[in-house]
Amino acid sequence: MEGVCMARSILFAAGEGLPFVKTGGLADVIGSLPKSLAKRGHDVRVVLPLYKKIIDKYYNQLERIGTIQVHSGWIDQPATFYKTEVDGVVYYFIEHQHYFERDALYGYNDDGERFAFFQRALLDMIYFIDWWPNIIHENDWQTGMVPLMAKACYQGDVRYQAIKHVYTIHNLAFQGNFGVEMLQSCLGLDYYYFDNGSIKFDNGISFMKTGIVFADKITTVSPTYANEILTDYYGERMNAILRYRRDDLWGIVNGIDTVAWDPKKDKHLVKNFDVKNVAAGKAANKAALQAELGLKVDKDVCVIGIVSRLTNQKGVYLITSRLREIMDLDVQFVVLGTGETAAEDAFKWMESEYKGRAVYYSGYNEELAHRIYAGVDLFLMPSLYEPCGIGQLIAMHYGSLPLVRETGGLKDTVQPFNEYTGEGNGFSFYAENADDMLHTLQYALKQYYTNKAGWKGLVKAAMTRDVSWEASSNVYEELYYQLCNWSDN
Repeated sequence: MEGVCMARSILFAAGEGLPFVKTGGLADVIGSLPKSLAKRGHDVRVVLPLYKKIIDKYYNQLERIGTIQVHSGWIDQPATFYKTEVDGVVYYFIEHQHYFERDALYGYNDDGERFAFFQRALLDMIYFIDWWPNIIHENDWQTGMVPLMAKACYQGDVRYQAIKHVYTIHNLAFQGNFGVEMLQSCLGLDYYYFDNGSIKFDNGISFMKTGIVFADKITTVSPTYANEILTDYYGERMNAILRYRRDDLWGIVNGIDTVAWDPKKDKHLVKNFDVKNVAAGKAANKAALQAELGLKVDKDVCVIGIVSRLTNQKGVYLITSRLREIMDLDVQFVVLGTGETAAEDAFKWMESEYKGRAVYYSGYNEELAHRIYAGVDLFLMPSLYEPCGIGQLIAMHYGSLPLVRETGGLKDTVQPFNEYTGEGNGFSFYAENADDMLHTLQYALKQYYTNKAGWKGLVKAAMTRDVSWEASSNVYEELYYQLCNWSDN
């Protein structure tokens, strides 16, 4: 057994996390923030479901701890616990063959049951290993019931009642909404919580709303997004309860893993570089990218890049509605991603129509993503909403200037170029409007082709912006210290 924990201990609970498994930005956070906090001396641990993808790649590296029977509502199933350690962070995994050994992580009809089991199992695990964290830091709907379950299902145990809860919203659009019968069948919770409205959403229950209501503090992944989700437009019908909790809502911008994403050491690049030799580094990587993808090798042309899920949220239809106008400009265009059929078809058409100037790579290729970030000049990310965004941070770190819509974390991290003062680290526009995006792209190209000194200054500003987790970890530490009355003594 682990033994009772020392002070300043945090358990991160999530549905996914690097380096083990990823579907979205949540995994990047779980792969980076706990590691950053562990380096600062905190006892940081993470608990994840043991998915098939983890078993296939990492099973031999895991240590089996033991098995218990988990009772949650009508659920009466075994949970086997495993653990390993990476970069000073202990990772726990909860095994259940039927629930988690599937091809995908989410999207099943029994997701409510699966993650009800996971949440109750992780709370039982704390007792089983006898390690009592000061804080459980829950993330998104998959762990939203934990604050309530800890309070309601373990009322007689002061150790559970002493745990503080921080709940992070990574994307408010994914809420974990299920039928009210889940209370009895899978959660073992009293209908009182539904009847008083605290977890009710429409005629059912919401894991996301429950986390917002019952956590001690709520965070989301940028200050602007924290304000946006209080409004009807961005609030996904959670804005009323978020406004009620606004005094406990913190917006903290994500960072990136600057070890995995480091142009000075990136093994996927033909030439490594930093801000001191960025011109030579970008030129070499641009030429290599052009040659690899069958584009005309041209050191002078402006290359635009996209690495993204191709969905409406990412603003892809602003782009596809103006593909002819974009390709009428003096540019090359590289797109990496997969998503909605209409968007994929538009980029396939672009590639066929503009051979040698446009390429669409359908799917995801990690190595190619690195080379795109290093080889393009402009990184296009016109999201309709973006809680934080990772792509623009990586692009800046690799000297590729982001062109973004002013929303969420994009607004917080990209400072638009001011040609009169020379300030900025990219380009941005405000309206959800394809013409405004196109106008901003034309303006950026004007700077690229006619204002070499200004462009050079923008690249330097982008590359010297601190996109690591250090600044973000400072704010999370401040939150934890306030919540638990920690001291450094």
